[in-house]
Amino acid sequence: MTEPVRIERDGDVAVVVLDNPPLNLFDEATFAGFERAVGELVGLTDPARPDRARAVLIEARGKVVSAGVDVHEFDAIASSPDAVARGSALWRRLLAISHTLENLPVPTVFAAHGLCLTAAFEISLACDILLAAERAAFGLVEIVVGLTPSMGGPQRLAERAGPARAKELIFTGERYPAAVLAGWNVVNRVLPDDGFAEAARDYARRVAAGPTVAHAATKRLVTAAVRDGVRAADELTPSLSGALFATEDLRGAVASFLADGPGKATYTGR
Repeated sequence: MTEPVRIERDGDVAVVVLDNPPLNLFDEATFAGFERAVGELVGLTDPARPDRARAVLIEARGKVVSAGVDVHEFDAIASSPDAVARGSALWRRLLAISHTLENLPVPTVFAAHGLCLTAAFEISLACDILLAAERAAFGLVEIVVGLTPSMGGPQRLAERAGPARAKELIFTGERYPAAVLAGWNVVNRVLPDDGFAEAARDYARRVAAGPTVAHAATKRLVTAAVRDGVRAADELTPSLSGALFATEDLRGAVASFLADGPGKATYTGR
């Protein structure tokens, strides 16, 4: 029996695969699988590693990305005498997955080819880029079991779409088409259904071929601006961007630009 979550390599891209048929439900094995996977990603993206991954792609197998969480997990907690403590422990554990993904020093891309509910949707919101097929749909439907999404979804939706949109999506528990969420700035790009998986791989490969250390700086600056304000990002800029002048990425790209002209710069740093 295969693990519900595994990591594959596609050149410079580390691909996290969710494969828990038939519905890719999030049960204990899947939660644990994502914990292991993100822990492994920390090592795989380490700048000191010679064969480091320069981007991460999360994708799923089957007809849907995920139909949500196996509700038996919630029932076991709610029926226990220490329900509050166990519930709080679960959310701390799952938030750590989102935090680790956000803190990776490389671009992270989530590819949603179909229905993407609850925990999977929340993981996608912890990624830098969310790609969706035309037929994809998204929802945080925790109201059906009396919960609010607690893997970081509400606050990350608010960052992308604003507080009113975040509340609407969660209050209604509706499924939203990819095109609607693209209009809300939640989905970055909607791609054709045909060839979606390979198109998402191509996107991740292009990002991985870029200046890796500069991408890490971009992530930190954007996060600081959104969460702490533009001036906080300004404070970080001199040290973060100044350090880029010592990278192989910049030196190689500048030399290539001067020798070969615009549009032909190459990045070879790690």
